[in-house]
Amino acid sequence: MGLALVCGASGALGEAVVKAFEGRGDEVVALDRARLEMSDPEAVERFWDDIERNGELPRWVVNTVGGFAGGTLAESDDDVVHRMLANNLEAALWTSRAAARRLAPGGAIVNVSARAGVTGGAGSAAYAVAKAGILRLTEVLALELASRRVRVNAVLPALIDTSKNRDTRSPASLENAVPPEQVASVIAFLCSDAASAVSGAAIPVYGWA
Repeated sequence: MGLALVCGASGALGEAVVKAFEGRGDEVVALDRARLEMSDPEAVERFWDDIERNGELPRWVVNTVGGFAGGTLAESDDDVVHRMLANNLEAALWTSRAAARRLAPGGAIVNVSARAGVTGGAGSAAYAVAKAGILRLTEVLALELASRRVRVNAVLPALIDTSKNRDTRSPASLENAVPPEQVASVIAFLCSDAASAVSGAAIPVYGWA
């Protein structure tokens, strides 16, 4: 058990992660964009400075901040590309950088990538590129923090069964969607002593898709 920082806590996955940590007795700091713009590196550093001064450094850090936009690269306008990079990759990068400077041995960071980050995503180019960047971020940081015994891993959902996806996708496409609680349980495992030998991993959470 320990203090968990969940970034993106107002989303469906973030809410499930908060419940998973609280359910096993962890204290949770739940962050969303209303409290902190996590794609702003200065704002992120100020937040971490504040919690460090208060002696409240987390043991577990989870980056669930993200967003999806479709479109081929040729079709994507500047705003879409910047938004996908900021909401998916930069938010995880700045939080991971701040955590890397401060976490004690035994701590862990979990980032949320996606299957599109591995397989590519025709029709969702900017999103797929950002999610691929999260995988490289995870691998690099796992190597950099290994000597300090701070672990860094990623989970890769395919399609999560959320109300937003149910509103925008066909019933057939949702047949194999994974409930957010199941993704959250994998994240909670990675943020536990039971996973103390796991770092630099990218865990598929595809369900049967």
